[in-house]
Amino acid sequence: MAKPRIKHIPNHVAIIMDGNGRWAKERGLPRLAGHRAGTDNIRRAIKCLADYEVKYITLFAFSTENWSRPRREVQGLMRIMEEVIDQETANLHKDGVKILHLGHLDGLSERLQQKVQYAIELTKHNTRCTLCIAFNYGGRAEVVDAVRRILRDGITSDNIDEVLISRYLYTTDLPDPDLIIRTGGEMRLSNFLIWQAAYSEYYATPTLWPDFGPEEIERALIAYSERERRFGGLKREG
Repeated sequence: MAKPRIKHIPNHVAIIMDGNGRWAKERGLPRLAGHRAGTDNIRRAIKCLADYEVKYITLFAFSTENWSRPRREVQGLMRIMEEVIDQETANLHKDGVKILHLGHLDGLSERLQQKVQYAIELTKHNTRCTLCIAFNYGGRAEVVDAVRRILRDGITSDNIDEVLISRYLYTTDLPDPDLIIRTGGEMRLSNFLIWQAAYSEYYATPTLWPDFGPEEIERALIAYSERERRFGGLKREG
């Protein structure tokens, strides 16, 4: 149940999970150790947000720009992704979590693609919470893909509006994020949900992702609940 301290719980929370590499560096560990620590924290964060009755959670796990990182690090991230799917899919399914993938499967190994598809198929009827993993995802690429599919479907310019474009995005049928959290102290979106974030509330923390635990999540949700969302309108008087 949602804690009484928090007046308004966001329906959709999206998180830019930043700081794994710095977390490892501070401890004299290789970067992949930081990514493993960050992966371990995902389980804790999902449980905490689900306990607050957040219905949609989107995690930015790997961007299209991350392919430019050292080959060894990228290969390690792919191995970690496979391990996470193997270890966590059954548990998430048991907890009633529906898994979705945002981004391209192209470029991933055939084995990893099969594991992703298996997780999606296994959990597709779950209703407690929807977990969206943005993996091999880029916000601009998402908009470009939407435009290409609109053109392929022969839709004329007179019939294109914001609602139609939203239907062609990876997030079709999902609500826009109410709250976007970025860990690690940076203050930018990094090409994440750039269309969907038009009216999202932002919360940035210097806490590195592996250390972003339940107390930090509570602080973020409290900060969100104290804001007045106007969606471009004026504050109501009286």
